[in-house]
Amino acid sequence: MSSSNSTGPNRRGLLFVAFAVVLAVAGGAFWYTHAGTGAKQGGHEANDGSDVGILLGLADTAYHDKHLVAPVGSNVYEFYFSVLQLDPNDAIAMQRLKETFKPACDAVEATINSGDLDEAQRELSLLRMYDPHNYKLALLGSVLDAQRVIERREHEAEAARIQAQQAAGGQNANWVYPAR
Repeated sequence: MSSSNSTGPNRRGLLFVAFAVVLAVAGGAFWYTHAGTGAKQGGHEANDGSDVGILLGLADTAYHDKHLVAPVGSNVYEFYFSVLQLDPNDAIAMQRLKETFKPACDAVEATINSGDLDEAQRELSLLRMYDPHNYKLALLGSVLDAQRVIERREHEAEAARIQAQQAAGGQNANWVYPAR
């Protein structure tokens, strides 16, 4: 009988602890929801009429058009950097720069692979403004440098071929075409 008397207080204690946990979780959820809406009310939103809002709207449009790092002056990164110049603590700009970093790296890699090395250098410099010590950017920089070396060697080989043709053409300058 003593065991049935001891289970009653244990059950009540267990129910009290469970109730306290549920109350704490509900309170935390309420705080999280309230804190999130409070932050949005104090910040800027796209196209809210302010300079920051207009830039956020332009950045959203550039994102939907997949203009992450190009064209010059009309891409996601340049718009968000402009937002951060006006409001260095803008959470939306910082979060979206972070979210678009990997796709932007992929875009730089595609530009390198297409052979537009000067544009790739510009795009890479833009991403380095966001995260100058990122390993992915270091790798892309190495790939870009390697492509420049390959391009330089191809140009040198082409120049040597042209010089050889001109030298051979100079020797054959006295050569007469046969009559038909």
